[in-house]
Amino acid sequence: MTIHHTDPFADPPAARDAVRSFRGRLAAGVTLWTAVGERRPAGLTVSSVLVANGTPPRLVALLDPLSDLADALAASGRAAVTVLAHDRQQLARIFAGEDPAPGGPFRQADFTDTDWGPVPTGAPTWAGVRLESVAEVGWSQLVTCVLEHMAAGDDADPLVHYRGRYPRLAGS
Repeated sequence: MTIHHTDPFADPPAARDAVRSFRGRLAAGVTLWTAVGERRPAGLTVSSVLVANGTPPRLVALLDPLSDLADALAASGRAAVTVLAHDRQQLARIFAGEDPAPGGPFRQADFTDTDWGPVPTGAPTWAGVRLESVAEVGWSQLVTCVLEHMAAGDDADPLVHYRGRYPRLAGS
């Protein structure tokens, strides 16, 4: 493996997609979605997430329809959604497929099994969701999930994705 100081897969500026560039300028919290499929757990780092308050409250997200997570969520109908802290950025990169994961991504950290899926051990903020609906939106799956369980701990330093990086929030 060669270590690069820049992203070797990045498009040159003149060839960059305008939609991706616009989306990259919207700072977003980073979540880790996990679900247990028919054979094994699957996970994916997701930043396109929205919480909708109501009765019941819902979590809406855009997922890669070709991901193992999309298959596991469809099979189980449930997922655990963890808000990642800044010190978990390597885990975020692993589940995004950007960093190597010898033995698989779930061997790169300790996880606690829940009724909804594995949660990184010690994660203070996470939710258990039940899949309500799936629709195709562009090249993504728009999933609407009912929030069944919520744990909101003290996350003083959340992981944020902005322009392809994980900067610290001012004041963190």
